[in-house]
Amino acid sequence: MDIRTLPPVFLSHGSPMTALEPREAGAWWRRLGEHLAATGARPSAVLVVSAHSLTREPVLLAAPRHEAVHDFGGFDPRLYEMRYDAPGAPALAERVAGLVRGAGLPLHVLPQGGLDHGIWVPLREIFPAADLPVLPLAWPPGWTPAQLFALGQALAPLVDEGVWVVGSGSITHNLRRVFAGGLRGREDAPATPESTAFRDWFATRGAAADWPALLAWRRAAPHGPEMHPTDEHLLPFFVAAGAAAAASGPGAPQALRVHSSLTFGELGMDAYAFGPQAGTLALA
Repeated sequence: MDIRTLPPVFLSHGSPMTALEPREAGAWWRRLGEHLAATGARPSAVLVVSAHSLTREPVLLAAPRHEAVHDFGGFDPRLYEMRYDAPGAPALAERVAGLVRGAGLPLHVLPQGGLDHGIWVPLREIFPAADLPVLPLAWPPGWTPAQLFALGQALAPLVDEGVWVVGSGSITHNLRRVFAGGLRGREDAPATPESTAFRDWFATRGAAADWPALLAWRRAAPHGPEMHPTDEHLLPFFVAAGAAAAASGPGAPQALRVHSSLTFGELGMDAYAFGPQAGTLALA
């Protein structure tokens, strides 16, 4: 794999407890980090679009240094002691600003830092040394999938510059269903039919690069509104996909499911890679 063509990805990060109980997804993240190190595919920086960094217009957090933000409450006290201090990417922020504004989209750059749990929970497994520059891109949850795909397309040149574009959210995210039986539900509960149908539909449509269906997922996918009462956890999928579009032909990057697992019978932990190099992350 060439460092300059590291495929954009979408990672389902689960709850903050994934940092303490990583299960299958955490094990896959670790294997992914080992694979990148073994193949020399270390990115120059990581640009992350997380479901937990939301703004009215796109904002780059361009601090020279980041710390883990514990943006949650009521969890195991050990979580609040965890750190992930990583370098920032102020110079990359200027490059990104030029690309996004050049595409006619608004973008703000702030000299502020902090990594929400959708960023630091997976990154501490993939890059435990916390030595890669990280650039969080906060984004507007009111934008449509098509608008966010276009935002990703503006980022596409970064892929050929060694920047890893990562969307972090959840392939399914209805916490009311997840915790319907109480906060101590079974993590290994069997998959519900609704979650399976939705996740499999995404995998099938993604493999076929059926973007008319994927962009209209809320009405086209089985149980769409039930799996995502609000859609902020799914929308980073479309930014990462758009970043692969330039390498795949007009608007048609493949979305390949490269990891599939589940917690609580509902909460999908699937990961996707996008574009012609997607298969390089389909680890055995």
